[in-house]
Amino acid sequence: MTPLFAPSSAPAIALADPVPWFSARTVTGETVDLHVDAGRWVVLCFLGSLAGPRAAAELAGVLSGAARFHEDHCVFYGVLSEPPPDVGVLARISGPHMAFLADYDRAVAAAFGAVDAPRTVVLDPLLRAVANIGFDHPDGHGAMLRGLLESLPPPGESAGVPLPAPVLMVPRVLDFALCDALVEVFERCGGEESGFLLDRDGKTATVIDYGLKRRQDVPLVNDEARALVRDRIVRRLLPAIERFFQFRATRMDRYRLCRYDSESGGHFFRHRDNLNAGARHRRFALSINLNKNFEGGELRFPEFGPTLYRPPIGAAAVFSCGMLHEVRRVTRGRRHAFVAFFYDEADAALREAMNANLKDGEAQYVGGRDRLFPVESSP
Repeated sequence: MTPLFAPSSAPAIALADPVPWFSARTVTGETVDLHVDAGRWVVLCFLGSLAGPRAAAELAGVLSGAARFHEDHCVFYGVLSEPPPDVGVLARISGPHMAFLADYDRAVAAAFGAVDAPRTVVLDPLLRAVANIGFDHPDGHGAMLRGLLESLPPPGESAGVPLPAPVLMVPRVLDFALCDALVEVFERCGGEESGFLLDRDGKTATVIDYGLKRRQDVPLVNDEARALVRDRIVRRLLPAIERFFQFRATRMDRYRLCRYDSESGGHFFRHRDNLNAGARHRRFALSINLNKNFEGGELRFPEFGPTLYRPPIGAAAVFSCGMLHEVRRVTRGRRHAFVAFFYDEADAALREAMNANLKDGEAQYVGGRDRLFPVESSP
């Protein structure tokens, strides 16, 4: 798609460049994190104040084509610099595909060059600007925006060619007998509900939200079992990571067995693994399927289209912790997996420094058991 540039003044956003990510509250109190919206078209309409007749008219024009907005294709955010005259009206039309941001300090507008310059910025599925249409466009803001929205292809076709996700798939890392043994360990121990890391008030804490993640975990603490897994990973997987990703991993975080169960709706909503203070050390994520008698539960990387990834038993999927990904809902049976994160010595030092950012009660990092090699033989 050819970018469309129609500014009324010098823009802060250069077309085809990545835009700044932001986290903002909606007028109804929910949180919007722009990075989670990757993988679909995003419309940011900087309306300013809805008290003005022009903003109200432009919004009405956008809403007349609201059928174009839906979760898997294109989402709309109206960005407001002042509280709306009637929050209830906006609340009734809000949903997964449409919301209104309370940008009352104008921080988001400033980042997009839209302070006192009402405009609409459209982002592609990689969160790069493809349009910047001022309200004062000579051909009409509404007409230009409608024409653009009508031309948007499915997100998976946004580049004109398929975009394969940069995922390394390595077969036969764990042998079948070891996979079966790890599943047995999980079933014998029973799992505990697994949370995810979230930064609140400057501190990283583990939270549980079944709407975003439903999974049971068992930490692999037995030294012999850990040694068996570590040996296979060092010999069969690390050489491929170094060859294809040019990264020399020396440490592995979280020897964890996990289970996504269809009966409880096991899934993990789209997320990135390294954004929180307690997770910035993570470089590459590892997922190894341990069984096959299930349906659903595939990995998907929304920035790179709708392709689903399902490694066979014992095979490893390795990908950047900075890549948006999700685990699709398991619809039949149970998916068992071994999951971990790779990093190196500099990242280990960062992880130790980040102990100060962990909320009271979170486990502090002490280096040692995460080493992939003995100290004397570290690469």
